[in-house]
Amino acid sequence: MFGWFQRLLPQTGDFFGMFEAHAGTLMAAADALSRLAEDDSSTKEQLLVIEQREHEADDIIREVLRSVRRTFLTPFDRGAITSLIVSMDDAIDEMQAAARAVDLYELHHLQDEMKQMVGVTRESAALTVEVMPLLRDITRNGGRIHELTERLVQLEGVADDIHAAGLKKAFQEFGQSSAIRFIVAREIFKHLERVADAFEDVANEIDGIVIDHA
Repeated sequence: MFGWFQRLLPQTGDFFGMFEAHAGTLMAAADALSRLAEDDSSTKEQLLVIEQREHEADDIIREVLRSVRRTFLTPFDRGAITSLIVSMDDAIDEMQAAARAVDLYELHHLQDEMKQMVGVTRESAALTVEVMPLLRDITRNGGRIHELTERLVQLEGVADDIHAAGLKKAFQEFGQSSAIRFIVAREIFKHLERVADAFEDVANEIDGIVIDHA
């Protein structure tokens, strides 16, 4: 009898739950990327894990976008919700691209700097997992959120430094003797750097939400 009236009431999507679920896919993909970076690892097996997590992330982002369209009351501005989930999705997309490059070029031993950047990726994913539940109460958790986003931004700078050092090392080792090996190294470094850039974007999007709602 009151069904028509209930349908008129404001609807709220579980955006916090979806943010946290997506962060979980980032962590799982980063763990798989860490295993892939180990010498003589099963590259195809870890790539499969990353691709599965990326598919799950795609499902989540589609649900977020559907919920944004159909939800009357959202916890944050719709544009902020969309920008945050897209930046998170960019991170897992670049993890997948890096893993695919390692598999394509049949690399069994990654350069030390590549492994270090994978470590940065894993730490960034762990920070993202930690920060997402805190968004449920920005007023109370604003200080801790800022600490975590500041660390994410710092890690992007760390990744930049490692990337520069690693690329120079690759050029010194392969620039004259094997252009192909240098190009391959540059490709993988590019994707790993883009992962760090995406996590910095996540941090910036979160900071913008905190500024608007704290």
